[in-house]
This record gives sequence, C-alpha cells and structure tokens, in this order.
Amino acid sequence: MHLLSGIQYYIKHMRTLLLCFVLLTAAGYQQSWAQSLSNTPALLEPSSTQYFQNQYLANPAMAGVDSGLHLNAAYRRQLNGIDGAPISKFFTADGYIGNRVGAGLHVFNDEAGLLNRTRIALSYAYHLPLGDRGQTLHLGLSLAMNFQRIDYKAVNGEETDPSIGAFNRRDNYFEGEFGAAYTNEHWTLQGSLPNIRSLFTGDDKAVDGGTIYFTALSYKFQPEGAVSSIIPKVCYRGVRGGDNILDLGLNVGFLRNVANVLALYHTSGSFTGGIGVNILQTVTLQAMYTTQTNGMKTYVDGGYEIGLTVNLFRQ
Repeated sequence: MHLLSGIQYYIKHMRTLLLCFVLLTAAGYQQSWAQSLSNTPALLEPSSTQYFQNQYLANPAMAGVDSGLHLNAAYRRQLNGIDGAPISKFFTADGYIGNRVGAGLHVFNDEAGLLNRTRIALSYAYHLPLGDRGQTLHLGLSLAMNFQRIDYKAVNGEETDPSIGAFNRRDNYFEGEFGAAYTNEHWTLQGSLPNIRSLFTGDDKAVDGGTIYFTALSYKFQPEGAVSSIIPKVCYRGVRGGDNILDLGLNVGFLRNVANVLALYHTSGSFTGGIGVNILQTVTLQAMYTTQTNGMKTYVDGGYEIGLTVNLFRQ
C-alpha cells in the first residue's frame, strides 16, 4: 500500500514537471508564437558564468538549490576595440532558507554607449523531493524592475535635447520570470521564461536579440582519480528577432574540483573558453574569453569575463 502511494505521488509531480517543460520547449516549434512570450531586453550573449558557475543567473528555480549562502559577482567587457563597448556587471546572492524554500537577489547593470540599464530581481524557489536518490523538482519565480536611462555625461551634443529628457522620464518596467528544473545525482534538466508578464498583458517592450526562453540539459560524471568531474551540457535559447542559439558546453574539474577548464560552442558563431580555481571549497575564481560572433570578427575583438563565487555556511 505504501509502495502504491509512493508511485502515485511521484507520478503526480512528474506530470507537473513535464507540463512545465512542454510549455517551455513548445516555443521552439513555433517561432512567431514564441516571440510573444517575452519582452525582456536580455543580451544576445548572456554571462558565461550562467552555464556552470552560477546557474541561478539563467533560472530562478536554482535559487537555494543546495545548502548555504552563495554570493556571485561577474564583470564582462564585450566588443573590445570600439568606443562605447558594452560593459556588464552581475551580482547574485541566493541560499536555502528552510522548509524546502530558497531565495535569491539578482542585480544586473549594463552600460553600452549612451545607455545605462539596471535590473533588480527578487526570487522565490520551492524544492520538492521526489525520491531518496536526490530526485528533486524545483520551481522558481522572480519579480524584477528594469531601469533604463541615457547618461547625460556621455552625450556628444545638446544635453537639453528634449528627446533625452523624454527617454529618461519613461516609466520603469516591471517583469516576472518563471523557471523549473529537475535534478538527481547526475542529471539536471531545466528551463525558464525570462518574462511572463507579456503572457497576460501582450505588452511588448523588447528589442531584437532578447532571450524569450532558455532550456538546458546536463549530466555529471564523477570518475576517480585526478579528474574529479566531467559535465557536458547542451542549452537551447530562443532569441527575439533572430536565429535561435544552441550552446554546447563541457566543464572538467580536477583534483577534487580545485581547478577546472570549460569550453562552449555557440551556434551564433562564437566560442567561449575558461579556466578556474577553487580555494578551500569556499572561493571560486573563473576567467573566460568569448570570441566574436560571425559577421563581426573582422571589425572588433571578442570579450572577456571574470567571475567570483563565495560559498558560505555550507553543510
């Protein structure tokens, strides 16, 4: 009787998981329908730390996915070689707060030419155990505010131009993000919708290049010896106004994950490579370089990114 009840419980929540991922991936088959799902002006090339180092960046369901408090910061400079090249800064704090609940804070700032954009989000995640071998369903929701302004100091012209003032007087934009994931000892299957507001309002303030959905699948091998972990990962990103992007990645940890190397290929035509070091299982420093996408390699260089993680109070 207990076995039958357990099977029914497992099936019930697996249905929820499958429904979430059907909704997330169905967009890949109807591009026009998918483009109505989101209006987030996300970057065409997101932070490289979101693939392995800080998965919370891409999915609110990963907030507090394990014990302790996780502090992450990243600095990225793109399109080296041109004036006004984008400079992006990321900061997140997330942790498990008890009763199957995780919480997170996500702050993002991007400067590109005259434009300065800041996004601040608070996240709630619920982690539901499905078995005794680490099987867990994760559901997450973020509420965020977007602030976009023109930097008067960077204007080459009349600072009193009424169009500049009109742009800076625009209302700040509220948005929500939904994410889901399934994890066990080896597998991680996840997906997210960066902005669910337009599902209900139809209001579309996005720019081309924004992400409209994100899905990913990874598997963790744990061999014995000098190589302590091997994680291949495949991601699929829906992109507004352009071709969707497939990311193929591999992260290899050495000496009980004291050091790692990673590589990513993006079907936009760019590559990302990186190395990292873990100090006392508490501080992780990652350095990455991404080549420029096809069509721009002749004119500008790629971009570099530095990521820092501090893990506290882990059990």
